[in-house]
Amino acid sequence: MRCLITGGAGFIGTALTNRLAATGHQVRVLDDLSAGDTSRLNPEVLFDRGDVRDRPKLWTLLQQVDCVFHLAARVSVQESVLYPREYNDVNVGGTVSLAEAIRDAGVARVVLASSATVYGPQADQPVKETSWPHPQVPYAVSKLAAEYYTFALGQLNGIETVALRIFNAYGPGQRIPPAHAPVVPLFAKNLLSGASIVIHGDGRQTRDFVHIDDVVDALIAAATAPAVDQQVINIGSGEETSISALVASLEQVTGRRPDVIYNRQQNGGIDRLVADLDQARRLLGYRPQVTLRAGLERLLAEDPRFNRPAVAPRSQGSRRLNHAW
Repeated sequence: MRCLITGGAGFIGTALTNRLAATGHQVRVLDDLSAGDTSRLNPEVLFDRGDVRDRPKLWTLLQQVDCVFHLAARVSVQESVLYPREYNDVNVGGTVSLAEAIRDAGVARVVLASSATVYGPQADQPVKETSWPHPQVPYAVSKLAAEYYTFALGQLNGIETVALRIFNAYGPGQRIPPAHAPVVPLFAKNLLSGASIVIHGDGRQTRDFVHIDDVVDALIAAATAPAVDQQVINIGSGEETSISALVASLEQVTGRRPDVIYNRQQNGGIDRLVADLDQARRLLGYRPQVTLRAGLERLLAEDPRFNRPAVAPRSQGSRRLNHAW
């Protein structure tokens, strides 16, 4: 399979890129490196630094491509509240630009990485794809709009399209930004460094933590599975875990007792969110393989920030695509 991965130097994108390259697929990556890092990419991957809104560049990269994995997006929920126009411009505008270029290049299938944040609060759990979305922040709105644009333009132009609503992905290589970091790597870092773990709310709010290897399995399956055109599919672990239980699991894995501070004045987000996986099983043959305990053990063993000296990064520039596949 010949594929283009937008956002392919990000957390999920890097894992997907490296898996595809290691299994013999021909991979091109486009990433603006606003949050990506090329140091972990397979050196055989054809990388180009650029913006997903750049249609001429997209058209060049899409030649002879069988499938596009569209992962490029601004991804901070909190940042989107401050900068909704930028999130609309990149996440929605970038999707439309990509769809136009895909139409002109004649690509057969698009796999969109969407987000479970589109659901918002839901009374019925586990949440099904048929649940009516209640996006509460601009990031969630932008991902839902990207789904609609992907499906509408795909249907109009005869392109197969599928959107995976990914729940709380975690694993080696996930960024820990100074503000609003994902809870799994942040809690692991704080626990191992002796810093306090701050839980917003009472810690009883639940999430569906899914290991990156399972997410990559689902993305690759969506690229070739039959009967997925115009489908939305949940990708999670199917296991509901409270934030307090996550801390307890980290304590068991590390053998260290955390100093936990509950900030009850800070909103901890929606009360519950866990994926119903019936559709993923039926359409993709998806069955998550990595339990939370095993996933945390892998994180601590495989991520150099927790266990080994970091690998020196390679150049962040572009490798121009001046030759055929």
